[in-house]
Amino acid sequence: MDSNIFQNEFTCSICVKYFIDPVTIGCGHSFCMPCLCIFWEEAYHPPSCPVCRETSHQTNFKTNIVLKTRVFLARRARPYHLPSSAEQMCEIHMKTKNFFCEVMKDLLCLLCCKSKEHEAHRHCSTDWTAEEYRQKLLKEMRSVWEKTQENRRNQKRESSKIRGYVSLRREMIRAEYRKVYHLLFEEERRYLERMEKESNEILQQLRASEDSMHQKGKLLRGMYEDLKKTCHKPDVELLQVRAEESHGALLTPLLLQLHMPQPVDPRLSSWPITGLIERLNHFLVPIFFENETTTCHMPLFEDLRRWLFSRDHPDVVTNATRSKYFLAWGAQTFTCGQHYWEVDVGNCRNWALGFCDDSWTMRNDMALDSEGIFLLFCIKEDNQCRLFSSSPLSPQYVERPLGHVGVFLDYECGVVSFVNVANCSLICSFLSRSFCLPLRPFLFGLLGCMG
Repeated sequence: MDSNIFQNEFTCSICVKYFIDPVTIGCGHSFCMPCLCIFWEEAYHPPSCPVCRETSHQTNFKTNIVLKTRVFLARRARPYHLPSSAEQMCEIHMKTKNFFCEVMKDLLCLLCCKSKEHEAHRHCSTDWTAEEYRQKLLKEMRSVWEKTQENRRNQKRESSKIRGYVSLRREMIRAEYRKVYHLLFEEERRYLERMEKESNEILQQLRASEDSMHQKGKLLRGMYEDLKKTCHKPDVELLQVRAEESHGALLTPLLLQLHMPQPVDPRLSSWPITGLIERLNHFLVPIFFENETTTCHMPLFEDLRRWLFSRDHPDVVTNATRSKYFLAWGAQTFTCGQHYWEVDVGNCRNWALGFCDDSWTMRNDMALDSEGIFLLFCIKEDNQCRLFSSSPLSPQYVERPLGHVGVFLDYECGVVSFVNVANCSLICSFLSRSFCLPLRPFLFGLLGCMG
């Protein structure tokens, strides 16, 4: 038999060796099943014939029994990769070793098989024994390959399982946050609309009050001018005016008793902000105060009261009866991060809290116009408690908090906020500030009224 024909007919084109467990695919080419499985596993999809490149969708391979038999016969007729002639020859009888001893697991010649040492043993020809063992190995290979494919499928399922779940989970979480965002967006819109409506009503009240005061001012100015003219009258005429006044002829006393327009006290409502306190509680830190001082002289509040009253009443004596106050600074300072703490102001009517830098705490005057203070003040004025924020001093037209007031610092973003814990609402915020020094918590209040 021609060697090239032999090579093409009975050898695999992938491993270039005798077929083992030969399979034939749709295009008609045959390969060792293990060679083809490994080739397709490592090749790009879809799988194709290693020889003609025709695409094949065959997955279940059946052994080509006819080709397998022919290969076996060809292997017997033309031994392939046999040991060297010296290894094949029996050293005792100088005969070819054509038999295999099942007991001793050794190759023997025919005379050795008939010897007393081996005559009781089972002997088979080497080609049949080798083929039998080869089939056993192929059976194990099929089993191993099936396990390999099963493991690969499981691996894909595991990978796709978590990937698919993570992707689905991601969409579910996004959907929930979109709901929250939508709810908060709607809440924000309603909040701003209500505030706009309320502020417009207050502005109308202020304009009406301003008009009323303007008219009252013109009336009072006219009365003042009339009184001035009356004062310039000659004595006789002045006495005559007095006589007419005693008989009720003049309306001046009546006009002076007319109702005086009262200033409008603007107050914007503070509605709850969903999740505000829950979010801030993530940054809750314990605050320990040191350098607690009790004093009756508080430059900060005296300066504040002077600022409030001196605008219209320069001669008013403020703080005639001095109460005892305490002030303290936090033991720790903050130079980064987000921090939140709360103070129970109770029913205290004069207090201040927030953050300040150390340069301000070392000043004796504690001036309101100083830099480095971020405070919220509550002060009693004309039997009413009013709120102010520092830097610069600005009134806050919202309801005075009762109970806990929360203070939040976001150092990097330059934000200090104050919240009314009881109704989960915002009091005020310092926005877009630039903090360059360590900030220390600050607390001031009437002794015995703050928790």
